[in-house]
Amino acid sequence: MTEEQKRAALEHFSALLDEQDERARRIAAQNDFIDYGKLEKLVIGVCGGDGIGPTITAEAARVLEYLLADDVKAGKVEFRVIDGLTIENRASCGKAIPEDVLAELKQCHVILKGPTTTPQQGDGYPNIESANVAMRKELDLFANMRPVRVPEQGIDWTFFRENTEGAYAVGSRGVNVTEDLAMDFVVTTSEGTRRIAKLAYEFAKANGKERVSIVSKANVIKTTDGKFLNLAKEIGAQYPEITTDEWYIDILTAKLIDEKRRKDFRVFVLPNLYGDIITDEAAEFQGGVGTAGSANIGKRYAMFEAIHGSAPRMVREGRDKYADPCSMLRAAAMLLAHIGKASEAAKLHRALDICMTEERKLVVTGRDTGCSCREFGEYVCGTLERL
Repeated sequence: MTEEQKRAALEHFSALLDEQDERARRIAAQNDFIDYGKLEKLVIGVCGGDGIGPTITAEAARVLEYLLADDVKAGKVEFRVIDGLTIENRASCGKAIPEDVLAELKQCHVILKGPTTTPQQGDGYPNIESANVAMRKELDLFANMRPVRVPEQGIDWTFFRENTEGAYAVGSRGVNVTEDLAMDFVVTTSEGTRRIAKLAYEFAKANGKERVSIVSKANVIKTTDGKFLNLAKEIGAQYPEITTDEWYIDILTAKLIDEKRRKDFRVFVLPNLYGDIITDEAAEFQGGVGTAGSANIGKRYAMFEAIHGSAPRMVREGRDKYADPCSMLRAAAMLLAHIGKASEAAKLHRALDICMTEERKLVVTGRDTGCSCREFGEYVCGTLERL
């Protein structure tokens, strides 16, 4: 390594330190959560993304509009369609989220967002940040909440993944120091950890969940994971009625497939990267990532999405109209619960249970061997009418 290479790497790291220090100060000074009940009008943004995103998002929005029809008619709820988050538009702008799209998103209170394609090495697109990661940072959506429930197997899990820090905080801004040495950075802040842990414990308390499991790899990643573990334990001590246990991510991954042990888990709180991986594994228990929705929660904004990707291959093969909307529909139900529409959320979850597992009059296969996305949405709406 030459002195020039070392100096360039240190200058890059110094700039990241200043940026993250400013961010840590900013989030520590934030206000409380928005009260949706005090809004004259709630604005729901519908952002289709790319790939199969526009297809499945439009279907989920249609079901939402059906359930909120009275509020829309009364002027209490407004839906706004936001385009421009396609990979082609983001690549041409050279930004994870184009400025005009970001401005539109910030005019909404909650957002129903379809999957977006993230560029990777060799695909011909510029090295722009993931739109998801950028949106979580720009809107400070610090909590990624993902429920997984399979009652017949005793599975009732809710994951609280820290959403704006960890390995993803500056994931596109590592340093190729030399041809042989590359380095990335992990970020953990005190307030970032405390607020995700607090949200997890408050959820457990409000929903009668008796256990919170803190997940890390603090035995090896001693500084950042150690900080996360210790601060989360401090928050847990404020809830003596809730059992706190701690797990390393590798053994937890194994225990989730242990038929005896997995029934003991209820609520998890964990750093960004581990949460991304483990929630995909967990979703397989209830039918795969196509069946699971995801909530991204902040104090001012909230965004709801499918946990799977944009499936560009389906679009290239002309199969996007057969895409499975169930993950987006689950996300729509989570959106309803978040804005205080608990009965509507429960009704949609119940309709999805009927359509996906109990009756299964229509089956989505991703091909013309099954029903289309639109047909499944109509099936769900028809089931809602029966409830």
